[in-house]
Amino acid sequence: MDSSLVEGGLNVTLTIRLLMHGKEVGSIIGKKGESVKKMREESGARINISEGNCPERIITLAGPTTSIFKAFSMIIEKLEEDISTSMTNSTATSKPPVTMRLVVPASQCGSLIGKGGCKIKEIRESAGAQVQVAGDMLPNSTERAITVAGTPQSIIECVKQICVVMLESPPKGVTIPYRPKPSGSSVIFAGGQAYAVQGQHAIPQPDLTKLHQLAMQQSPFPIAHGNHGFQAGMDASAQTGSQELTIPNDLIGCIIGRQGAKINEIRQMSGAQIKIANPVEGSTGRQVTITGSHASINLAEYLINARLSSEATGLAAN
Repeated sequence: MDSSLVEGGLNVTLTIRLLMHGKEVGSIIGKKGESVKKMREESGARINISEGNCPERIITLAGPTTSIFKAFSMIIEKLEEDISTSMTNSTATSKPPVTMRLVVPASQCGSLIGKGGCKIKEIRESAGAQVQVAGDMLPNSTERAITVAGTPQSIIECVKQICVVMLESPPKGVTIPYRPKPSGSSVIFAGGQAYAVQGQHAIPQPDLTKLHQLAMQQSPFPIAHGNHGFQAGMDASAQTGSQELTIPNDLIGCIIGRQGAKINEIRQMSGAQIKIANPVEGSTGRQVTITGSHASINLAEYLINARLSSEATGLAAN
């Protein structure tokens, strides 16, 4: 264990987010979840895997540093094993390195790169792994991907050093976590309307709306939207639910807009009910409750996150 990660003999609690392809995640979960169960039991770390039939999934490791690195080593061993297995049926002569992608708040990437890239160069050289920090943020988030490739040992050493830097320089401001989206075109149905998502805007699609309404009348069964380039299950008639978010006080203004214009626009566009709680004394954030169908909540969340990320980059219009 790296001594700088064990402060005063105490284990620091850490959270590491890994971005993986669905196939890799399937291998880590194992048959009937046996593989991930073993990892949880042996490492003592909390291992959470994001939901969904997305091409990408997020694995979150949380717990004391010793548990985290035990779980992390087990994940890498599994990936290394998969590479070896695939090599037996392959004509390739050289073994590809293990590659991991970490998801890190963009506000911490500067400290990780260091002045003129000195910090990242130091990490590369001492760990012996290749490290690449993505220039752009991941879609609809304020996080960046860090790709680490090499031998299992060099990756573990490299991630330990990245964790040290992250513990020394906590994230600044609000972090909007990256959430992988289901595959297929991003057409969202909300409130009986179809919207195409382009960048940070949801553009109403009247032709698609008509097509969707006709299709709904013709078919007694729910349509498999995925085959039509629509996101599966994003239907206005889906069950209702609610979602709670906490928005920092200094950013709530950009969500509400002048005389509530922005929040009304988000309500109208998403078809969801959005309640913003009154400020609570001593609290740094405001509770926002979104109620509606699954699709409406998704679209409302998407529009709120788009407002927050444009505000964070100083691009928000009034």
